[in-house]
Amino acid sequence: MIITGLDFIVIAVMLISALLAMVRGLTREVLSIASWVVAAGATLYFFPRFQEDVRAMLQPNWLADISLAVGIFVITLIIVSFITMRISDFILDSRIGALDRTLGFVFGLFRGLLLVVIAYMFLAWLVPPENQPEWIREARSAPILKQTGDAIIALLPEDPERAILDKLRDGVDGGDETTPNDAITPQDTAPADGEETTGSIPSTGQGYQNSERDGLNQLLDSTRSGNQ
Repeated sequence: MIITGLDFIVIAVMLISALLAMVRGLTREVLSIASWVVAAGATLYFFPRFQEDVRAMLQPNWLADISLAVGIFVITLIIVSFITMRISDFILDSRIGALDRTLGFVFGLFRGLLLVVIAYMFLAWLVPPENQPEWIREARSAPILKQTGDAIIALLPEDPERAILDKLRDGVDGGDETTPNDAITPQDTAPADGEETTGSIPSTGQGYQNSERDGLNQLLDSTRSGNQ
């Protein structure tokens, strides 16, 4: 293998990412990622709670949903980013500012490598290896990118799309679960007159026979005649 254009691209992306992270510092880089995560979490939390209200004010429904989701995400991202920026500036101006920049440089190298790996995986998905240009197929960094991509894929669930949708569905429906006490509701009202109650006394399915009914009628008639 020889040094090709892909190797220069990998080195350039990693160095640019590392220099940017060094200027910003490790704290700001990490908190920036945390800001996006918090904004996404806030969107998932507040979206179902305000969806019906926004739909009542804005039509069609798809426009209301997009406006609500984008609004929650952007507002949360701005607020959290402002807070994280103040924290990172305080750390950069402190005694550990040099250490924070050094760690940011290392973080930037790994971030640049991750970006190149994702791009390489996308290219390999679109273009089979045998159809790729020689400067990509014969690059020294190609095996490293492929091995790193395979390791990332191994960490993902078998069906990432379904896993994400299940998480979202659980988050939305989490407050609608019924408790065991709600599953069984006692009957507070007594049955009205003439209504049969079920479940109290099991029915044997047997009634009076005709001979027994005739005997009872004769007994009642004799009792009436004796009283007269």
